[in-house]
Amino acid sequence: MPAPRNPFKHAIARGELQLGCWLGLADPYIAEISAGAGFDWLLVDGEHAPNDLRSTVRQLQVIASRNAHAVVRPPIGETWLIKQYLDAGAQSLLIPMVESAAQARALVDAVTYPPHGVRGVGSALARASDFAAIPDYLTTASDEICLLVQVENRKGLAALDEILAVDGIDGVFIGPSDLAADLGHIGRADAPEVKDAVRDALTRIVSAGKAAGILTLDASFQAECRNIGASFIATDIDVSLFARNMREGAARARDRLSGLGA
Repeated sequence: MPAPRNPFKHAIARGELQLGCWLGLADPYIAEISAGAGFDWLLVDGEHAPNDLRSTVRQLQVIASRNAHAVVRPPIGETWLIKQYLDAGAQSLLIPMVESAAQARALVDAVTYPPHGVRGVGSALARASDFAAIPDYLTTASDEICLLVQVENRKGLAALDEILAVDGIDGVFIGPSDLAADLGHIGRADAPEVKDAVRDALTRIVSAGKAAGILTLDASFQAECRNIGASFIATDIDVSLFARNMREGAARARDRLSGLGA
């Protein structure tokens, strides 16, 4: 029996649209609700959200019971940390701040078992192998692991073509917020220079035959990125959705009830 099939990996390889939502509230209840909402993938964020390995595992478990696919973003692309997330059952990883082909090759090694890579062999202990219930896990795991690298500054953009030439990279995600800051437009991912850089990067990614991804809450820019060929697009963030609706709910209640009563 081989490793479980990764539908997200195969869908983006075909260029099929995969709609996603960022999960930053670091809670399995929120993850479960989100997994049943209709998104194709959910990003469990360990870079800018208060997630550790255990909280990530709890979210992987509830997402696995629904139709959405979990993508995990570790805080940094260290081999030892990648090993832990893979053994915990993450099949798709988004690695932040990738700036060179050498870094991309090291990430490919980190998700691949020897003799072709350096991933530690501990599948008997791992949730990924269903605790050794998948007999062919070691020989089939690499086929179903999806490695996404995040390019989000000028250095990464300068090395983008070399990164795209690295075998084993399934997709490249452009991070507009950090890119905006590096381009001198911090807090303004909608700046024309930033959008032009994103458009150019997505075009180069798609032309190289790799899957292209983006997170943007701008509906018109989402459509523009899709027209360029981006295949995995995150359109919402749980923190933003919750905070906005909580504030609006409180404001509506205050407007409705202020001045009433004794």
